[in-house]
Amino acid sequence: MRILITNDDGISAPGLAVLEAIAKELAGPEGEVWTVAPAFEQSGVGHCISYTHPTMIAKMGDRRFAAEGSPADCVLAGMYDVMADAKPDLILSGINKGNNSAENTVYSGTIGAAMEGALQGVPSIALSQYYGPGNAALENPFEAAAAYGASVIYKILMARVENTSAYNLFYNVNFPPVPAADVKGIKVVAQGRRENTNFSVQAQTSPSHRRFLWAQTGNQRAKTAENTDANVNLAGYISVTPMRADLTAHDALAALKDIE
Repeated sequence: MRILITNDDGISAPGLAVLEAIAKELAGPEGEVWTVAPAFEQSGVGHCISYTHPTMIAKMGDRRFAAEGSPADCVLAGMYDVMADAKPDLILSGINKGNNSAENTVYSGTIGAAMEGALQGVPSIALSQYYGPGNAALENPFEAAAAYGASVIYKILMARVENTSAYNLFYNVNFPPVPAADVKGIKVVAQGRRENTNFSVQAQTSPSHRRFLWAQTGNQRAKTAENTDANVNLAGYISVTPMRADLTAHDALAALKDIE
């Protein structure tokens, strides 16, 4: 198996090293793991691609490349340059430092890479490690992801879910904010929404009297509805959410028929 891995935290991020180990386990001794990751952190860029300027790419080692672009750029670089001789069998994105559950999903570069992989016709999975009091102080905060990552990916692949849309499926996996020993299992759930929780900005004035705005998240401990991602994560479960790039609100189509 040929696996392409990327992330949005950057090529030096510890979560990428965890993902590389997982990918090598899945690929097996005869497989190949290729890394194309952002040269610098690209958190929060979503599915952005560098459409109006070129992306510089540099070889950092054997099958390891850094690109000055977004995670989706890295997928494109992997598909059409680095691995141009034969496309990957699987694309893995992560492991993100922090959750990509609920509304975070919309902003995530980790998710953006998996979405681009699906659009390119390659099975793609995004993986993120929820942070909280139960794991933030561990020697390895990615302990749950490291322990269960390979098995979760394998189970998703072996499920062989049939795609019924022009837009291919991809998967969003979030590991709970607990030590590996406290993980309760896997829940296949929908994306949730944290009530009264939004991104916002905080203003600061620099020593040179210039005004800057810093983006900040809302309460990441806020629960979502029952049987949705952040809710089960906070209860100690790994969440698996199937997704598509189709943004159509299908439930609203009929209600708008009268305007035709």
